[in-house]
Amino acid sequence: MRVRRVASEKQLLQRRPFRILSLLLATPITLVFLIHPSLIVDPEAGYSHSLLMLVMLGISSGFIHGVGFDPRGLVWRILFHPVGGWVLMGLGYAILYTVQLG
Repeated sequence: MRVRRVASEKQLLQRRPFRILSLLLATPITLVFLIHPSLIVDPEAGYSHSLLMLVMLGISSGFIHGVGFDPRGLVWRILFHPVGGWVLMGLGYAILYTVQLG
């Protein structure tokens, strides 16, 4: 029973709507980072490098999952798991939101 549940979860995340979700989450925040990076800097011109590195890992995960690539190695599958990427991209949107309101 446990093997079936894991297999169905994997198949669920490989469906097109979840891949589109990954691309839709990754693209806008990538454009903000590339076109107008000052939006992620607070008024004192400060930001956290470690948090932004985690956000960039989430963006990478979103693009990797969104284009349909499935890593084979266990370490890469864990590092670029789509759910982890969604959480890290959510962190990026939260940082952007708090900086804009602050």
